[in-house]
Amino acid sequence: MVRAIRSPLSLLLGAVFFFSAHVFAVSAVLGVDLGTEYIKAALVKPGIPLEIVLTKDSRRKEISAVAFKPAQNGPKAGAYPERAYGSDAMALAPRFPGDVYPNLKAILGLPVESAEVKEYAARHPALQLVAQKVRGTAAFKSAGAFTPEEEAWMVEELLAMELQSIRANAESLAGSSVRSVVITHPPYYTIEEKRAIELAADIAGLKVLSLISEGLAVGLNYATSRQFPNINEGGKPEHHMVFDMGAGSTTATILKMQSRTVKDVGKFNKTVQEVAVLGTGWDRTLGGDALNYLIVDDMLTQFVDSPKAKKADVSLEGVKSHGRAIAKLTKEAERLRHILSANQNTQGSFEGLYEDIDFKYKITRAHFEEMAAAHVERVHVALQNALDNAGLQIKDLDSVILFGGASRTPFVQKELEKFLGGADKLRTNVNSDEASVFGAGFRAAEISPSFRVKEIRVSDGANYPAGMRWKTDEGKSKHQRLWTATSHLGAVAKEVTFTNREDFSVNFYQLVEEGKEADTKVFTTKNLTASVAELVEKYKCEKADIKFKVGVRLASENGEVDVTKATVECEAEEPEKAGIVDGVKNLFGFGKKDQKPLEEGSEEADAATESASAESSTTTAASESSSSSTTSSSAAASESADAKAAKKKQLIVINIDYTVAKAGIPQLSKEDLATIKDRIKAFDASDKARRLREEAANQLEAFTYKIRDLLEKEDFIKASTAEERTTLETKTNDASDWLYGDGADATREELKARHKELQKIVDPIQLRIDESSKRPELIKGLKEALNSTKTFLGDIKKQIADYEAFHAAQSSSSASATDSSSTATESETTTVTEAPTASGDFDGLEDDEATAHKPVTMKNIVMEEVEKVRGPVPPLYTLDDLKETEDLYVSISAWLEEKLVVQETLGETDDPVILSKDIESRRSKLDKAGMDLAMKGVKNFEKKKPKSKSKDGEKDGKTKTKVKVNKNGKPGPGAKKIKLEPGKDGKMPSQEEIDEMLKKFMEEHEAEEKAKANGNEEGSQEEMKKDGKVKIEHEEL
Repeated sequence: MVRAIRSPLSLLLGAVFFFSAHVFAVSAVLGVDLGTEYIKAALVKPGIPLEIVLTKDSRRKEISAVAFKPAQNGPKAGAYPERAYGSDAMALAPRFPGDVYPNLKAILGLPVESAEVKEYAARHPALQLVAQKVRGTAAFKSAGAFTPEEEAWMVEELLAMELQSIRANAESLAGSSVRSVVITHPPYYTIEEKRAIELAADIAGLKVLSLISEGLAVGLNYATSRQFPNINEGGKPEHHMVFDMGAGSTTATILKMQSRTVKDVGKFNKTVQEVAVLGTGWDRTLGGDALNYLIVDDMLTQFVDSPKAKKADVSLEGVKSHGRAIAKLTKEAERLRHILSANQNTQGSFEGLYEDIDFKYKITRAHFEEMAAAHVERVHVALQNALDNAGLQIKDLDSVILFGGASRTPFVQKELEKFLGGADKLRTNVNSDEASVFGAGFRAAEISPSFRVKEIRVSDGANYPAGMRWKTDEGKSKHQRLWTATSHLGAVAKEVTFTNREDFSVNFYQLVEEGKEADTKVFTTKNLTASVAELVEKYKCEKADIKFKVGVRLASENGEVDVTKATVECEAEEPEKAGIVDGVKNLFGFGKKDQKPLEEGSEEADAATESASAESSTTTAASESSSSSTTSSSAAASESADAKAAKKKQLIVINIDYTVAKAGIPQLSKEDLATIKDRIKAFDASDKARRLREEAANQLEAFTYKIRDLLEKEDFIKASTAEERTTLETKTNDASDWLYGDGADATREELKARHKELQKIVDPIQLRIDESSKRPELIKGLKEALNSTKTFLGDIKKQIADYEAFHAAQSSSSASATDSSSTATESETTTVTEAPTASGDFDGLEDDEATAHKPVTMKNIVMEEVEKVRGPVPPLYTLDDLKETEDLYVSISAWLEEKLVVQETLGETDDPVILSKDIESRRSKLDKAGMDLAMKGVKNFEKKKPKSKSKDGEKDGKTKTKVKVNKNGKPGPGAKKIKLEPGKDGKMPSQEEIDEMLKKFMEEHEAEEKAKANGNEEGSQEEMKKDGKVKIEHEEL
């Protein structure tokens, strides 16, 4: 089998894909519920399955607000103020109402002249609302945090700051970077408003995986824990309405929920859940804020009508335009409305509300419901619109799922019961605050390849009709509706056929209001004219038969128009294919039947004549017969070809180049977008520098308090001189006064310099205190280690010297000892026969003459006598092994002796010459050298230890075991070994502990040998009687 050879480029691209996919796969994703009053986020990461992102105050939701806190000394050009988010931002509203921006969702992506923006400006009179110079959408000028020259802040920029704060909290929870996000939006959002969300996310550094409507997100969360009827098995789909009344709006979304059996991998099937939007209805301005404004307006009326206000000639318009007073009233109205949901009456009070006039306000639930009567009637409008769009009736609904904080208002639930004909269909089986964010988080996990979740296929609705406009080649305007409000996003693309044969443009639009078409995209062809000409000239197509086809759909991610294809096509006759007969004719030079004869005198004619004459000279009778047969066959084929009157046609398709550009509100250029991102980055850098500066200030302040405590401690006084303490006290007081005075606006570098100046005085004194407490014990330990090392080295040197001296003396008398041993006679008593010669360090050694002729009984055979005969135990080291440790011992001893002499002459206020870190360093080196030496001894011991070899045999009912040494001096199987292991504290044993281990090991080994010798003595009594000999086997250690 031939194996394909892959190019280096393909391998490189594969590696890049693998690692990039791996990096993407392990990243965390975020679901964000972009509410009018609150923003909530849910994180999904391996090990963190769908968890709510807490704020820095450990709250599960963040108030949708951002604020700029003006500097005390006023704004400076190029400087950025402190930012605050959530509840911290709203706390600044009474003080700086012109720099606090709440509830931005209501005006996101809307032109400044829209009704929603004008209503927002009326409710927040302190904010300076302007039109953004490029887009014309809402933007804000800072009232006091920036200089007047600073560019206005777009709503998208302010929302991006809030998303950045959410992302920072999510990254703190995840412990890694978070970039991918799914964001919810209300169903009434147009294409422009969805683009504004994507722009804000882009500025914040987030990648939007998809947008999802709030009602569908709630339904998706509802479906995660439920199984719906299977329509393939005859089940009936369920229909649920999600009623969402939040702070800014009221929406109703009707969902169809069912399960379906679909094809899976291979021959298997699987069951998937499906959640689809059938219809929606909404009221953009009916929500909790609208109810709050009812209370605010009632407060204003009562305040203006109060005696004190009348006395001060307070006007209603004057109070409404006072930003600080409106901020206080709005905040209090929210609190009162929540109380009225569970109580019949409540009250609030204001100190110095306006013109230093105090105000007390009381309200009952009945009065509140009376004021809200007109708003209550608007609730059922959204419900009915949703039913009409879905083509359903109330009886077709299985349940109405309540969501949103304002849906808990008592009179709202009464209106729902009235519309539905009872409370049987009302359900509170989802979290009315977090169901939407959980649905968004689940959708993010479903889109991301990092996670495998329950397969739930969702289909969002277009919510607005959409179509296209264009002009024909004759200049006639054309208009066609492509999608309805109930069309599903991400559905199969539609194919549209145009009669245009010259390059032209198509405008796609969204019908946002009756009679108001908002352009969304412009489709422009680039080579349609040239492609049509090619069909006419090359393929002989008729212009009337040429068709231009375009495939379009609504993208599932954001509802934008997506062009899937653009082709021009026509049917043309297939080119004539040469038959077999014509091929044979061409092969033999006969040519086609329409081939022209060669002219006389031409080169081709001359060549043909010569060839014909040559062939005619060799013609035979058989050739004539064959020629006649071929002629008849050719004639038959020619008649058959002529009989085919009809010719085959083929479809010619040419792809058209095109461009698709966004239409509607002007988009920011790359340069403008880069400028905005740079300004956000500069703001981030300013915040970081401010945090670092505050940390430096806090550290300096804490250090001044620490110094005051140190100056009163006895050990600090002993270790410092009077001059040092006086200087330190003076500098500390100066730093403290400077910190609360001129240093209030000092830079981080100045604060660190002050801190370093004080630390430069304190550190040497603190060092003396620490060293004086730790030095004696460390010196004592180092001396003990040096003494142990000295003793150990001396013992080893003595062993080496004794061993070498014994062998030097033994080598000179080995010959005579051998002769005397050969003439020895047996004694009348039991004697010991000559031990077999062993290999190793005792090769050639024999008993001396006196011992050889002296009778030895078994009682006198002990290891001490064997050592006298055999000599001292071979040492485990050589002199070269000891050199490194000995040199280290000498250097450390000399250093310690020198430093101790100097240290003894110093007082408590002098800087020490022996530092604990130096002592610990040298002690560590000495311990390491001892450990290395011990390990080397263990290795040498393992090399010289005899190898034990066990043989089992039956003799006279007894089992004998002999341990012998190999010729190479290595121990045999089963030899006992020394194991050096770390203790419970993770440290290796000290030199003293190693010496003790070696000593204990030697004693245990000698005891084992004595036990073996006694066992051999008892087991050999019968053999001694027979042979008159006792055999002793000596094992060398």
